[in-house]
Amino acid sequence: MDDTLALAVELISRPSVTPEDAGCQEVLMARLAALGFRIERLRFGEVDNFWARLGDIEPLLAFAGHTDVVPSGPPEQWQSPPFTPTVRDGMLYGRGAADMKGSLAAMITACERFLACHPHPHGSIAFLITSDEEGVAVDGTVKVVEHLEARGEKIRWCLVGEPSCVKQLGDTIKNGRRGSLNARFVLHGVQGHVAYPHLAQNPIHAIGPILTALSDEIWDQGHAFFPPTSFQISNIHAGTGADNVIPGPLELSFNFRFSPAVTVEQLQERTRLIIETGLLNEEVKTGQVFQYDLEWRLSGPPFFTTPGDLVAAVVAAIRHETGLEPALSTSGGTSDGRFIAPTGAQVVEFGPLNATIHKIDECVPSADLERLSRIYEGVLTQLLGAS
Repeated sequence: MDDTLALAVELISRPSVTPEDAGCQEVLMARLAALGFRIERLRFGEVDNFWARLGDIEPLLAFAGHTDVVPSGPPEQWQSPPFTPTVRDGMLYGRGAADMKGSLAAMITACERFLACHPHPHGSIAFLITSDEEGVAVDGTVKVVEHLEARGEKIRWCLVGEPSCVKQLGDTIKNGRRGSLNARFVLHGVQGHVAYPHLAQNPIHAIGPILTALSDEIWDQGHAFFPPTSFQISNIHAGTGADNVIPGPLELSFNFRFSPAVTVEQLQERTRLIIETGLLNEEVKTGQVFQYDLEWRLSGPPFFTTPGDLVAAVVAAIRHETGLEPALSTSGGTSDGRFIAPTGAQVVEFGPLNATIHKIDECVPSADLERLSRIYEGVLTQLLGAS
């Protein structure tokens, strides 16, 4: 078992279900301290984070990642226990193998090999590690970034270890992500007996045209590397469960994944106009006036790193190790890169295959982790190893 796989196995064996760390960060900090990194433990609320830095000169290359994982789901549905890492048929199984303990292990071993060859790098190396990425993400990377910004510590390049590849290691780099805007909409009807609809107001009947209008709306045409904004309903609930009761309130949750082609304020205002137009039409048609509440929560704005020296270094390292020419992508969900990019840092996400993340029997090809480590080492060599 090579060093990278062995470290991944040690991390996966710790059940660090978000926001618990389960000792993973102590393992990482011990390896980094042995290399001379200054370790700064940063606990915010109930969340463990750390910032580790080697060197005081510019430029600064930071590796970013998270030790927390999503719940395993029913353990009996796994072929092997989710927190008992198992190599089977060339695959490493276990919760976090892809997302993202394999990447963390590769980052550490990459630094170890790089520093063995370049004991005096031409710049500084740092690690920004949290245990609050898979959860609410309020006391993790965002707080560490605020802490660094308050003292004027700037990251030039940030390599996030999120699983980015689709079919084989090296085929995809994420150099941006769409923004995520969530909404909770409550339409207030009047509860009543189904036999006396004139004495009630049915919010389910009123919501139909509004949902159609929201779903049919073209919010934008996309922007540069980004696809058009998408609107998706995630939850809808109304009724008491009884067959003979017209519901009172109806609750609806929906999400926008949006590009820089549209602002948060534009999405909010256009949504409000669609809702109010629909309710006005309902009033004209039925004479019923509905009240509503609309609450918004921004998970993160979109970010984009223009192809430059960081993207070029990652592409070159991938090409050298795999022979592939990676595609640049902004697809997928959010990541902690959304908190780092606004500081002015170039942010790129690159990690192993993402086909099984958050699934039962999460896994990665075991040989890919050492190859991933070699790619990370290549990035370090290109950016900080030149004389």
